[in-house]
Amino acid sequence: MNPTEGVPAILEQTNILIVDDEPKNLVVLETVLDDPSYRLIRAGSGDEALMRLVQHEFAVLVLDVRMPGMNGFELAMMVKQRKKTASVPIIFLTAYYNEDQHILEGYGSGAVDYLHKPINASVLRSKVAVFAELYRRGRALEVANRALTLEVSERRRAQERLSELNESLDRRVQERTEALEKSESQLRDADRRKDEFLATLAHELRNPLAPVRTAAQLLQMPRLEPERIAWSADLIDRQVTVMSRLIDDLMDVSRINQGKIDLKRRKVRLADLLRDALEIARPLIDESGHEFHMVPTPEDMELDADPMRLSQAIMNLLNNAAKYTERGGRIEVAAVRRANNAVITVRDNGIGIPPERLDSVFEMFSQVDTALTRSRGGLGIGLALSRRLIEMHGGTLIASSGGPGEGSTFTATLPLLAQEAEAAPPPEKRTAAQLEAAAAPMKVLIADDNVDAADTLAMLIEMLGHDVRHVNDGEAAVDAAAKFEPRVALIDLGMPKLNGYEVCKQIRQLPNGKDVIVVAVTGWGQPDDRRRSAEAGFDRHLVKPVDPSALTQLLGELAQAQRNG
Repeated sequence: MNPTEGVPAILEQTNILIVDDEPKNLVVLETVLDDPSYRLIRAGSGDEALMRLVQHEFAVLVLDVRMPGMNGFELAMMVKQRKKTASVPIIFLTAYYNEDQHILEGYGSGAVDYLHKPINASVLRSKVAVFAELYRRGRALEVANRALTLEVSERRRAQERLSELNESLDRRVQERTEALEKSESQLRDADRRKDEFLATLAHELRNPLAPVRTAAQLLQMPRLEPERIAWSADLIDRQVTVMSRLIDDLMDVSRINQGKIDLKRRKVRLADLLRDALEIARPLIDESGHEFHMVPTPEDMELDADPMRLSQAIMNLLNNAAKYTERGGRIEVAAVRRANNAVITVRDNGIGIPPERLDSVFEMFSQVDTALTRSRGGLGIGLALSRRLIEMHGGTLIASSGGPGEGSTFTATLPLLAQEAEAAPPPEKRTAAQLEAAAAPMKVLIADDNVDAADTLAMLIEMLGHDVRHVNDGEAAVDAAAKFEPRVALIDLGMPKLNGYEVCKQIRQLPNGKDVIVVAVTGWGQPDDRRRSAEAGFDRHLVKPVDPSALTQLLGELAQAQRNG
């Protein structure tokens, strides 16, 4: 899958400047970085590089250190002194300057990375790809901001014209003026919240990327102890989970706004929902050193609810209490019956809410304290999601607080089922470990044009005991399916030569193709995307990044079915 998929397209190629006084080295760099999305511009000296920097805008500068005349360090310092080029990332390449003092000098002159020759082509490609992607996304964000600014300006101009047309009528002028003042205030507030949201989103995306990059660099070091390898792998897994939840929350906002969330209701015990929500929120509560108390919930309090969505709503309330309570605070959860309703309260002794903000805390991207939010994490959508999900269950959610420093209480009211109705037990679900133990080895085909994604997925599935083949384009996938005859095919939808939909169609036309379990693996996870993959003949739909436990569960179920069948 192309890493820029889903980002507004920038029509021109991304400029990358490569600087080396040796022509043969420039040829090597051009070969390593050959990519249709890049425009590689070469320079054979520091002076020529400065001229290129004046003529073009670059996403990244790949720079040899040792050059006659102006060396790489001197060129880097001049680049960083120019306002226009100060933000261009610089990757140093050298075969000579390997001492720590030289490396420190390189970073001191403005480098973001320092690679030793002979260059590892994969490492260089990966690093350049990251900076090129950041550049493209920055350009896309600039375009979006300009469009939004233009829209705001056009609205303001329209309002001013409307006000001028009604100046002759005092009463109507007064009404229009009040409406315009209110509208302008809303626009200013929307503009402010837009800027805060974009800044927070950038922070929230960079926050997990920093430890992931550090852990990845640690894993590249020689003679790394097993304990540190395990620690680095756990760290990467945790931070990827954080980013996945962030994206899931944003997608949930979109689905709710479009009315595309369907509740899967069944009879559930409220006590079970509260325990499930606490299990997910517990790590954050414990990490913050809070004292937690849950008042025992009567087992006969039952709801007609979607357990996953309602647990998500309550979990957001618990996470909110944990984030906005100083370390070592107290959080309390209670649920009582009131007439035909269940009343759930989540109370904390945290920073509190000003009286004028009690209603606005449920608005999308609203945050009581932006500075505190940035230190604790979050986009300001959790409470809005909770209220919408609870309202979809026929309930209400309100906030109360004595003011700043007085803590907060969130009260959810939900309709109860008639007491005589017996709650349906939750469906029995075997764990991934149980399924793996009972599984029989299967042939699994992986097709993904992202080589790293295919390799890591293949490694995981092989460790589960299955026979794996992996390819990197659509035509190779169809050919491998014909020769390998897999039981399961994990197919990326956006591949070169043949896309995933066409691959699925051609697999189905093979002699044993109708028996293959074909699974779509993609970054697109909206209901329309799932519907389209099902209509194309896919049996399952997994959203990237694929959760290893979910994949293990799926393969375990299929292998167990194969053994039983």
